Amino acid sequence: MEGEALDILLVDDNPADARLIKEMLVDAAPDNRFSVRCAGRLDEALDAAASFRFDIILLDLMLPDSRGFDTFSSMHGRAGSVPIVVLTGLSDENLAARAVRAGAQDYLVKGQVDTPQLVRAMRFAIERKRQLSARPGGARPREGERNRLKIIGSGPAFREIEELIHTVAKTSNTSVLIKGETGTGKGVVANAIHSSSARATGPFIELNCSAIPDTLLETEMFGYEKGAFTDAKTAKKGLFELAEGGTIFLDEIGDMDMRLQPKLLHFLESRSFRKVGGTRDIRVDLRVVAATNKDLESMVREKRFREDLYYRLKVMVISLPPLRDRKEDIISLAEHFIESYSEAGARKRLSQECREIFISYAWPGNIRELKNVIEHATIVAGGDEIKKEHLPGELIGISASRSSETSFAPNSSLEEVEKAHILNVLKSVDGNKSAASNILGISRLTLRKKLKDYGME
Repeated sequence: MEGEALDILLVDDNPADARLIKEMLVDAAPDNRFSVRCAGRLDEALDAAASFRFDIILLDLMLPDSRGFDTFSSMHGRAGSVPIVVLTGLSDENLAARAVRAGAQDYLVKGQVDTPQLVRAMRFAIERKRQLSARPGGARPREGERNRLKIIGSGPAFREIEELIHTVAKTSNTSVLIKGETGTGKGVVANAIHSSSARATGPFIELNCSAIPDTLLETEMFGYEKGAFTDAKTAKKGLFELAEGGTIFLDEIGDMDMRLQPKLLHFLESRSFRKVGGTRDIRVDLRVVAATNKDLESMVREKRFREDLYYRLKVMVISLPPLRDRKEDIISLAEHFIESYSEAGARKRLSQECREIFISYAWPGNIRELKNVIEHATIVAGGDEIKKEHLPGELIGISASRSSETSFAPNSSLEEVEKAHILNVLKSVDGNKSAASNILGISRLTLRKKLKDYGME
């Protein structure tokens, strides 16, 4: 979606909300690649959708001439293949589940979503629709995405990871389990395995097991047949079927509901599955790559994760070290992100003082935190050098105390490290969950689930 001109239909009867959402989209695309048309009533929106083909529809559910699920149902019937993201003031999990089952690509609540989250939701919705419309095995990774698959480093840990990726890529069916703290680059490694393998011309599809409610995860994975439940007006392909010929990446596999784990185990053993409401097995050719920031061995002992599934997933294991254990790679990574965020011909330099701060800092958020820091600094820095005063508050003047505060004993579990980091981030934003989820690079739903799991709600 990056670089594309998008025609957006925004359906919202509140002029203030519509103006705010439109401003968010303009801020996200200052060069006016987003063209937004507004409609305040359902009948206006239906007419607009019938006369013009939009790239995406942002839909409020409470309109003067329609309310609730009826609004979505009517819009979905007229929209055809145009993806719909519900953006409403109704925080109703049952309504959200019903809308997603019926075809909504996402369900966002006003006031709980910021500009990056809205744009990410739109990007996912458009890409998801493209995958759904593609023939099995026909999807191809975009060249721009493939070129961004860079694993930066030079130290022993990096070389070991690079060698493991090369080894795994020689196979095409072997399951892989990637372990590592939040932000260590598990998704990048999974994508690198795919792009380096014989499956590179097939689709690479990512599914975050904690970002989708348990009640919807099975249909997202395996799809459903027409009539499988009340709102199943047509059959739907799941992500496993869409990943035919390629790779499916199951992120945060440790959060998968115990009731769904046997079905994933069955697939790994038989390479087949049944859609929800289906009566026949569907065979697909794909590789499963899973990732977790949890201690699955402990979860197996505590009967919170199936032992047989664990051993089926960990045929090959890649463990990613935290950034604090890769100090020799910190500056290389920082310079890579500086290049990514700098405008053409205007790459900024990292001052010596910043380099020293970066090396001494503990980086509890790992590579993701470093990336966010560099993005912030390149925006703030007016000249051609990034200096100490351009860094976020948690690094300026308190880097040493923060580093000490978030240094962990060698026997600390991943859960202990993650819990401490989440608490630090929440503290730094005065408990604002939207801001915290943005810094952490996870959805509000994922953050809420982690807070519940760790007893921090």
